Amino acid sequence: MSIILEIIVFLPLIAAIAIGLGAPARFSALGTAAITLLLTLIVAVRFDTNVEGSFQFASSRTLLDMEGFPTLSLAFGIDGISLVLLLLATLVMLAAVLVSPQEREIKGSSKLYYLSLLLIGGGAIGAFTATDLFFLYAFHELALIPTFLMIGIFGHGENRVRTAWTITIYLGIGSLILLVGLIMAVFALGGSTFAIADLIALAKSPETGIATEQQTWIFAFLLVGFGILVSLFPFHSWAAPAYAEAPAPVAMLHAGVLKKFGLYGLIRIAMPLAPEGMAAWLNVILVLLLGNIIYIGLVTVAQKKLDRMLGYSSVMHMGYVFLGLAAMNQLGVSGAVLLMFAHGVSIALLFGLCGWIREKYNTVHFEELGGIASHLPKLGLLFAFAAFASAGLPGFANFAAEVSVFFGAFKDTAESLGWLQWTTIIALWGVVISAVYMLRAFRSLFMGPPMEKMASPDELTMKERLPHFLLLATLIAVGFVPELLNQFIRPAVEGLFLLTAG
Repeated sequence: MSIILEIIVFLPLIAAIAIGLGAPARFSALGTAAITLLLTLIVAVRFDTNVEGSFQFASSRTLLDMEGFPTLSLAFGIDGISLVLLLLATLVMLAAVLVSPQEREIKGSSKLYYLSLLLIGGGAIGAFTATDLFFLYAFHELALIPTFLMIGIFGHGENRVRTAWTITIYLGIGSLILLVGLIMAVFALGGSTFAIADLIALAKSPETGIATEQQTWIFAFLLVGFGILVSLFPFHSWAAPAYAEAPAPVAMLHAGVLKKFGLYGLIRIAMPLAPEGMAAWLNVILVLLLGNIIYIGLVTVAQKKLDRMLGYSSVMHMGYVFLGLAAMNQLGVSGAVLLMFAHGVSIALLFGLCGWIREKYNTVHFEELGGIASHLPKLGLLFAFAAFASAGLPGFANFAAEVSVFFGAFKDTAESLGWLQWTTIIALWGVVISAVYMLRAFRSLFMGPPMEKMASPDELTMKERLPHFLLLATLIAVGFVPELLNQFIRPAVEGLFLLTAG
């Protein structure tokens, strides 16, 4: 039994408790985030890429073994998919702590601020590494509570409390629908265990697998539940206001990391347990993902504030991940996982820079800013790279991921194009839309003459540039060498399809 994953999961939670009891807030949070990332890198180095379809670094402690009730275990483990998302979570958590204000600059309880960041990050880490369905769900719910508090207490704008309640209601309903779907799946498979590996083994067996009609209903509940958490069209309206009014570190963690839980759940649970159910709803998924890419893309172009634009951009790009999942082949799903990582890093970078601009200029309205690059060229260069990455320019991780998604959609093309291929052709226009709103934002903020009567702040210090350099370097490294992550993703996805096919 390996305990390194347990250390990675519980270290942020223990540090959050310590901060609440009086430990130095920023120092404890920063040290914890750095150690957690270091331990995750050690796990990545020691990870065996030749293993397919099984969890490594596994640990399990039975908590409840009662007749008539599913066996409950505090169990953790990772395959290549969860390892990549674990790397994403620990990397963004460190960057979010680094961009957070000093304790004396926080209006309110600095302890609550920093322990909330650790709880959000720790909850995401626990959800990505839990191999017991109960704790996978519980860790995600744990991360949502401090998210609501941070938006309502430390958020921006007069509507932050209303926004906090809106996101609470939306995600609460999504979690309840998801819970119904999970319970249906567990009891359709005998109701004897919450262990994900055991549930998948039961699902692939002809004797114990779920009937097609049941799969259709179970997948519908899982799709709606996970879809609300992911901001799948038309369940997207909570996301952009929440990210716009949240503190920058919270927007980085939620948009960059926590929102990937819904996509991870579809890959880890819905697809293996109900593959025929997914096939039954495939055309509906294709229509909905086009809503994310085309409709939300046009809404993004119309935004007049940077934070709102980034919020809608994040919603839009979820459509590409769903397109990779809809391909239902190894290339498409591998591209979707890589895109989850690339989008998480790039949107965290953009929200971090947006937070710096808001703090220094006290506004993120395009009409109230302009010409920033003339006196802050380093900020302009950083934002340009982040915008290019988000738009999918070659040389960044987003490009490698999106190409894999598009190729995956055409991989199994017959003599004539099907609904998936036509959907992909339409979705390609989203690349143009992304370029339009990102270049428009860069032009409005950084080009042209400086705005009159606008005080010019000092350039970013090295300490302020460090978290953004960390995220940008990751995007470039993975963009030039996608095999850095694909070596983990590929065998995990191959194992997933072996399990799905039975």
